[in-house]
Amino acid sequence: MAMYSPHQMNTYKPLDVAFSHGEGSWLTTTDGRRVLDALAGIAVSGLGHGHPKLVKAIADQAAKLIHTSNLVHIPEQAALADKLCALADMDNVFFGNSGAEANECAIKIARLHAHQRGIENPQIIVMERAWHGRTLATLAATGSRKAQAGFEPLVTGFIRVPYNDMEAIRNIAAHSNNVVAVLTEVLQGEGGIVEARAAYLRELRRFCTDKGWLMMIDEVQSGIGRTGKWFAHQWAGIVPDVMPLAKGLASGFPLGACLAKGVAAQVFKPGNHGTTFGGGPLACVTSLRTLEIMEEDNLLENATKMGALLQQSLTSALEGVAGVVELRGQGLMLGLELDRPCGEIVGMALANGLLTNVTQDNVVRILPPLIINEAETREIATRLAAVVRAFLAKTPSNVAVAA
Repeated sequence: MAMYSPHQMNTYKPLDVAFSHGEGSWLTTTDGRRVLDALAGIAVSGLGHGHPKLVKAIADQAAKLIHTSNLVHIPEQAALADKLCALADMDNVFFGNSGAEANECAIKIARLHAHQRGIENPQIIVMERAWHGRTLATLAATGSRKAQAGFEPLVTGFIRVPYNDMEAIRNIAAHSNNVVAVLTEVLQGEGGIVEARAAYLRELRRFCTDKGWLMMIDEVQSGIGRTGKWFAHQWAGIVPDVMPLAKGLASGFPLGACLAKGVAAQVFKPGNHGTTFGGGPLACVTSLRTLEIMEEDNLLENATKMGALLQQSLTSALEGVAGVVELRGQGLMLGLELDRPCGEIVGMALANGLLTNVTQDNVVRILPPLIINEAETREIATRLAAVVRAFLAKTPSNVAVAA
């Protein structure tokens, strides 16, 4: 079977590899090579590959019922809504199919809420280097000119500020009466694994409450145990008004969710929003079983422990290496920043039996499955450190990093 067809739209530049199957934290290529997965489908496959309990749940449900539509009650959807709201201390949830759809839902909640309050030109504060999706609205909210270029005119209604900068938000509040919400990430994934300070998040929570703004936290990549908490904002001890989720929510089955609390949970009425596929029986059973397995196997604790071990091992292996700027992140959502563009590392790592990724041109992104064990964690560190050392030794340090 060919890996590529000319009938596929030219939207990706995939690595020259395809996988036939996977088991746990390992993938096997179509030519029989084993590769250690340090990407997890971009923070999606938290349970790794071929998890027997999840496979059984999917097969059992597929044999019973795959799809009905939201024109009828879906008991599996109700059960998942109850579970997620309990874990997140939220009031209700809308189910879609992706992170972009979840963020689109959040934007629509903010806008409709504003119009219900008589604000005709609502504005949402968003962050530099943010990533919220590729639909027209989420693209406008995203802080990447590279992704936006050629798709103008962009959707209006967004005000961009520096990340982690409370003073910039206060300044906007002093000069605008149309702000209705702030949309931010706790850990910018596509932005280079950059963390929001806990003190900043707590102050932003207080400020939004005082102003009557919705605090909307995009947990698409950082949620579902990735950082060692169910949701990354829980490290700061806060609760948002709106929270988009996806990626790890259903272990690779397409499912997105937008959770809401308080006034935000009362905005939508029948006819305001909808989807054909979102929240179907198979997707919801897959998500419910994912969450149950995570609890049964203590995967939040494992993410914390293996994340700390991975940071310790990489720090030790790369100590004193010129060109290494910083290793940062939380749990199993880590970024290794170098002082030069390092996209070449992805191919070098693959040749060394390791699947990883580079974002923001110079940050190696490390997102292993949450099931990863100690030996595999040390192996990731060993293989990646060897590749980074080899790359830095042969690549000039005077190459400018793209802004």
